[in-house]
Amino acid sequence: MKTSFWTKLFDLISPRLCCVCGSRLTVGEAAICSHCLLHLPRTYYWKSPLDNPMARLYWGLVPIEKAVALFFYEPKSELSQLIYDLKYHNRPDIGTDMGRIAAKEFQLNGLFDDIDALVPVPLTRRRRWQRGYNQSMEIARGVSQATGIPIYNKVVARRHFTESQTHKGFWQRHDNVENAFELTDASLLKGKHLLVVDDIVTTGSTTMACMEAISQAGDVKLSVMALGFSKS
Repeated sequence: MKTSFWTKLFDLISPRLCCVCGSRLTVGEAAICSHCLLHLPRTYYWKSPLDNPMARLYWGLVPIEKAVALFFYEPKSELSQLIYDLKYHNRPDIGTDMGRIAAKEFQLNGLFDDIDALVPVPLTRRRRWQRGYNQSMEIARGVSQATGIPIYNKVVARRHFTESQTHKGFWQRHDNVENAFELTDASLLKGKHLLVVDDIVTTGSTTMACMEAISQAGDVKLSVMALGFSKS
């Protein structure tokens, strides 16, 4: 991606820092430095998107074509600061940058070859107003920039505010998001393969609930991608 004069100037005036290690980013780096990017604990699930530990979360519950995540996520690890900054420190740019990075790696195995559109997991109006943006939308924006795949961000909505999924078990997470989403525009979806985009997948309950709502459109294929996959 070509770096503008203004980006170079701002880097001199107000240096950008790596979200993981805090070192100064060079002109060609985005979100994280080259060293941290090299040492990301990658899942490599995009090499086997139909059968991997993340994909198996959905087996027998919702029909799914592919499931991938860029890296393994562990709460309170050094890497978790990246997600924390994205969600709570007004850094939507992290989502866009990491979405673009993930997409470029996933493309190497043709992951997007049959994907028609991206569907970011929506937030409630209240949560989006509090945060100022939807982190999943920002990730999808980066993926779209790298692939040219359109984003459908108005086909599903979040009905109500749910408690944080943190510290909840599998069934608690499932109950917490049950009926949390509703299909708002089925007209665009029939016959399409949709990639649902989220930041972190742990039990898959949030993306599962979102896909269940989307599937009501009928005649759709569904896949899911996230930046991080938590095995805990």
